[in-house]
Amino acid sequence: MKSKKNLIWLVLLLAGTIWILVKRNEGTYQQINGIIFGTIYNITYQSDKDLKPEIEAELKRFDSSLSPFNKTSIITLVNNNEDVLTDTLFQNCFNKAKEISILTDGAFDITVAPLVNAWGFGFKNGEFPDSLVIDSLRNLTGYDRIALVDGKIEKEDERLMLNCSAIAKGYAVDVIAQLLNRNGVRNYLVDIGGEIVAKGRNSRDGLWRIGVNKPVEDSLSVNQEIQQILQLTDRGMATSGNYRNFYYRDGKKYAHTIDPRTGYPVEHNLLSATVIAEDCMTADALATAFMVMGLEETKAYIKKHPEVDVYLIYSDDDGNYQMFYSDGMWNYIR
Repeated sequence: MKSKKNLIWLVLLLAGTIWILVKRNEGTYQQINGIIFGTIYNITYQSDKDLKPEIEAELKRFDSSLSPFNKTSIITLVNNNEDVLTDTLFQNCFNKAKEISILTDGAFDITVAPLVNAWGFGFKNGEFPDSLVIDSLRNLTGYDRIALVDGKIEKEDERLMLNCSAIAKGYAVDVIAQLLNRNGVRNYLVDIGGEIVAKGRNSRDGLWRIGVNKPVEDSLSVNQEIQQILQLTDRGMATSGNYRNFYYRDGKKYAHTIDPRTGYPVEHNLLSATVIAEDCMTADALATAFMVMGLEETKAYIKKHPEVDVYLIYSDDDGNYQMFYSDGMWNYIR
C-alpha cells in the first residue's frame, strides 16, 4: 500500500515538473501598450520572442487601410472617390460588414457615415441637422448601394461614404491575434479600446477575467466601476453603449448610436450590449447593431442565433438597472 502511494506521488510530481517545464518553454508573459485609432491598446502574451515590432507594424498597416482619420488610408481614398485598389484588410472588413448588415436587416450599416458626421459623432462634423437634412442624407446611405468588384468599391452615388469604426477595432484585434497564432503563442489577451480576443490562460493559469463597466453617464471616461466580471478564453468579445459618447442640446440627450434605418440617434432603454462570438470583428459589429435594435429586437435575434452570446444592461420604468443574459453567457460567469 505504501509503495502504491509513493508511486502516485511520484507520478504527480513528474506531471507537475513537466507542466512547469512546458510553461517555462513557452516563455514569460509580456505586455505591450500604446495608442491606435485614437484609443489605447493593451496586449499581453506569453512568449520568449519580442513581438512588439511585428505588432506595431501590423497596426500601422491596419491604420493605412481602414482609418478614416488617416488622410492617405484606403478608406479615405474610397470616400474621396479615388481610383484605388483595396487591400485584403479592407476587403475582409467590408465583406463582414455586408454580412452583418444583412443579418440585422440594416441595423448595422457602414454607409451611415454622413448621418454620424451630421450628428457630430464622426470624422467630419456638420451643423446640427433638421428633419430635411436627415431625409436628404438618408438618400446617401444604404449598404445595398455599394459593392466590392474586383478589389474596387463601386457606388451607386459617389457621395456615399464609409465608416468602419463600429467594426474595424474588432477586426484589428483579430488581426493581432492571428499574428500571435502564427508565432506559436498559445496564451494571450489582445485589447484594443475594449474590444478583446482571449486565448489560453493568464499568468496565474486561470481564464482571462474581463470587466464590463457599469453604464454610468461618463463622457470623460473617468468612471471605471465594474458591473460584471466575465471569464473568457478562445473567444472574441466587444461592448457597445451610449453612456460615454453623447451630448445634450436644449435639455435633450443625443447618443452616438445612429439608427441607419431612421437617420436619428437611438432612443430606447438599452444602455449596454456585451457580445461574445467566435471572432472579435463579429462581436464588435453585433454589439453596435444591438444598440441600434434595442432590447426586444436583440432578444429576438439571439433566439435565432444561439452561436452568439449577449449580456445586456437596460433601465426599467423606474430607472433601475436590469440585466438580460443569453443562455450561453452563463458559461462565462463564475
